[in-house]
Amino acid sequence: MKIALLSYSTKPRGGVVHTLHLAEALAALGEDVTVWTLGRGGDTGFFRPVSPAVRLRIVPFADGPAGETVGQRVVRSIATLRDAFDPAPYDIVHAQDCISANAVGRCVRTVHHIDHFTTPELAACHERAIVEPYAHVCVSAAVADELRTGWALRAEVIPNGVAYERFATTDPAARVSVRSRLGRYLLTVGGIEPRKGSLDLLEAYALLRADHRDVRLVVAGGETLFDYRDYRARWESRAAELGVAPLVLGPVPDDELPVLVAAADAFAFPSLKEGFGLAAMEALAAGVPLVVRDLPVLREVFGPAAHFAATPGQLATALGHALTAEDPARRAAGRELAAAHTWAEAARRHLALYRSLR
Repeated sequence: MKIALLSYSTKPRGGVVHTLHLAEALAALGEDVTVWTLGRGGDTGFFRPVSPAVRLRIVPFADGPAGETVGQRVVRSIATLRDAFDPAPYDIVHAQDCISANAVGRCVRTVHHIDHFTTPELAACHERAIVEPYAHVCVSAAVADELRTGWALRAEVIPNGVAYERFATTDPAARVSVRSRLGRYLLTVGGIEPRKGSLDLLEAYALLRADHRDVRLVVAGGETLFDYRDYRARWESRAAELGVAPLVLGPVPDDELPVLVAAADAFAFPSLKEGFGLAAMEALAAGVPLVVRDLPVLREVFGPAAHFAATPGQLATALGHALTAEDPARRAAGRELAAAHTWAEAARRHLALYRSLR
């Protein structure tokens, strides 16, 4: 079967990570897989090496004019990918986001999470990318329920996999090196943006510092299509008011991420909106105590393997517990949960869906 998987970026965002792992797992099953994406900022490849069994088609996407809005950039992204992509050679065209779904026309669509945009171009893009695809996949039942309630659409629920061994078997010497450089630290991955609950985590960290002065907050990641400069400025201003100085690493090289995760004392995942929580599942694979926002979708995905909290105060309390209390049963449950989510199984379930649609 010839399969096209489409994403909007080469950068390390959750949907892009998902796309590459799924493509490689489908190719390992013997399928003919091509990944299409936009090469932003002069990119000619993805943020990590991709199996040679997967074909890559990276469409150049030049920087826009000065003053280009997010809405204008989205419209230009759709047009650029649409002009380059020909669906004719493929048996299945599977879009992983609203930009690629708008660009390719008739397709299968993975809805990772439901957004609520106010920018007109984004709102229209989001709506079309939900209602126009002829089949839908969600990575959790909670998001599938949102599709059913909001649009009367039925989605196939296929959870993410996780690169378990990559996070579970990091080099002890490398972990010691990271610890010697960073000390004790609380890690979050995903950058500083509204959906990630960054301001709430900052407030929680300031409260946590009352009893854990030696623990640093480390923020990794942050590649995004959107402009969060105003939110970042608010975050930095609030950090100064609170008298805290988190370490903001920005995007971390892919080969350095597993040891950064594994060396952390706890992992914070206070997102306000998620479809699955792949970065948090990677933390469980590494055996790191996990604190997540108390959302139905994260209750569904993580169950007894995580601590849950809704407010900054509750986040601080849960993080304090994660930092101090030995909890081997929860740690074991986390590793077991992460190990059960394989990309091979995700690929087999996608392939069964594709065959049912032909």
